[in-house]
Amino acid sequence: MASPISNDQQQPSTVQEVVMALLASIEIIPILVGGANGHPQIHLKATQLVVACDQLRTDPSTYFDHLSCLTGLDLGPNKQTGLQEVQVVYTLYSIPHQHWCSLYVTTERDGAVLVPSVGSIWPGAWWHEREAFDLVGINFSNHPDLRRILLPADWEGHPLRKDYQQQAQYHGLELQYRKED
Repeated sequence: MASPISNDQQQPSTVQEVVMALLASIEIIPILVGGANGHPQIHLKATQLVVACDQLRTDPSTYFDHLSCLTGLDLGPNKQTGLQEVQVVYTLYSIPHQHWCSLYVTTERDGAVLVPSVGSIWPGAWWHEREAFDLVGINFSNHPDLRRILLPADWEGHPLRKDYQQQAQYHGLELQYRKED
């Protein structure tokens, strides 16, 4: 696939400025923006994710053509609300522009708000989303095959959750775990 970047386009002053202008042009106002070393870190609502990712992927000024990593995190209880929260971090990279951007989506852990799949934008995301589902229990809407990828289908719980209780047995086998020092 040919890059939509032409050499005669004026380069933006900073990646963060370009990303923010692009998001503003599609009427997305991030919840929080931070970043260091020109690497924008943008917090979005789950409902804004697909539109923002599609724009960041297709617009020639950003052209984030590579989803480098999708990470699921259990944040535990929110200090203000007490609700259990999970977060998905999307690390994007533009090969032709050689710049990075991270998007953050935080939602309640009970699954009341599903995180939309970005697999229609970056098909490799479907594998990462399955891993986040399997290990953290994050549910993704519009995922074509959301099931466990690392653990057996009948495994109980999600091992990377803060409140995960290790199983004593699995199919009659005694499970032994090393104790941390």
